[in-house]
Amino acid sequence: MDKYKHMSSEDRFSIEAGLNNGQKFKEIGEALGKDCTTISKEVRSHLVYKKTGAYGRPFNDCAKRRSCQLSAVCDSCPQTRQRFRFCSVCSRCVDHCIMYEKETCPRLSKPPYVCNGCKDKRTCTLEKRLYDAAAAQTEYTSVLQEARQGIALSDDEKKRLDDIISPLLRQGQSLHHICLNHKAELMVSERTLYTYMDAGIFSARNIDMPRKVRMRPRRKRPDTIKVDPKCRQGRTLEDYKRYLAEHPDTPVVQLDSVEGVKGGAVLLTITFTACGLQLAIRRDHNDAQSVDDIFDKLYLELLPETFMKLFPILLADNGSEFSDPHHIEFDANGNQRTHMFYCNASAPYQKGSCEVRHEMIRRVIHKGVDITPYTQEQISMMMSHINSYKRLTLGNKSPYEVFEFMYGKDVLNKLGLRQIPSDEINLSPELLK
Repeated sequence: MDKYKHMSSEDRFSIEAGLNNGQKFKEIGEALGKDCTTISKEVRSHLVYKKTGAYGRPFNDCAKRRSCQLSAVCDSCPQTRQRFRFCSVCSRCVDHCIMYEKETCPRLSKPPYVCNGCKDKRTCTLEKRLYDAAAAQTEYTSVLQEARQGIALSDDEKKRLDDIISPLLRQGQSLHHICLNHKAELMVSERTLYTYMDAGIFSARNIDMPRKVRMRPRRKRPDTIKVDPKCRQGRTLEDYKRYLAEHPDTPVVQLDSVEGVKGGAVLLTITFTACGLQLAIRRDHNDAQSVDDIFDKLYLELLPETFMKLFPILLADNGSEFSDPHHIEFDANGNQRTHMFYCNASAPYQKGSCEVRHEMIRRVIHKGVDITPYTQEQISMMMSHINSYKRLTLGNKSPYEVFEFMYGKDVLNKLGLRQIPSDEINLSPELLK
């Protein structure tokens, strides 16, 4: 169950669809992986009121509309032909009639609190209370933007707090001590006051707090992308083995990353296990978006038929850079172009072909060497040397030669690889100097 997560636009449209179909909060919550109370709060927080009537009947929510015999209550009615009509069939009487009493549907006092799935909505002339996903998303976005615009503190409130806090800080008192003795006057938390101090809201400054000046700022943990566990559903190693059993002749491509230094550029390695050929593509950051962009580019350059022939199955580890499998598996039109699976956690041996071939890269770029200064052209040249190196496991052929036999030289050209003569192959750091 997704806890402490904001509602997305897709979630809100799913809620609206569920309400229109007459589903209960519990059923909607189970479909979205959220608690039913979360759905209830979302609906009640974003209600839309509409004064609409029914087919052939205008809006009228007067409790006496069924038995009312009044007519011509409005000032304009006696001067028109409508003076003979009863006010109960007019939408303006609610604003002029002294006998008006508002009627509210009793069903709105209990779940689902809205008229979305009501069977009588088409014949009801009362004020409608609806949940509109688009309006709810707009309201949510507006509130979120307002909350992020800065500190919401009026000039009067700022002066009131400053008059209390600044003199006491200059007397050597701490914010904690001030909060304890002036809690009823301040009406804000101690943490909020520290935030105001860091923002320079008050006339007193951090330098007036001796201990704060002496204390080193806390180390901020680097922002990391956490892998969504749901991305592995239906893509585990067991699912991978089951798929291979059903499609035994399908070639497998293994994915991994090669790091230089933390925060620097990273290589995405793509290993074709059938022929041993390995690609290395430079990325500025080790994030999921860069991997998505690489596969989109390959899909456009190789064209769909060749891409699906080369990448029928992808096997990756549990790194955050591979946490968007849906984008990799499907193109912009929603057509499936590959199938992606994941190894078990902390089990790199399950994609051993990729790991073994990293040793060749480490001969040229030693571990701990920053990859950032190298261009993609240099990386492609390095991989051309590596893939031209003959292997005993390939019958004394190079991965380049085997791949060329299987897929053709045009594909290798599109991948940025060329064959290096045997005596010119260089697998030392001197290659990139």
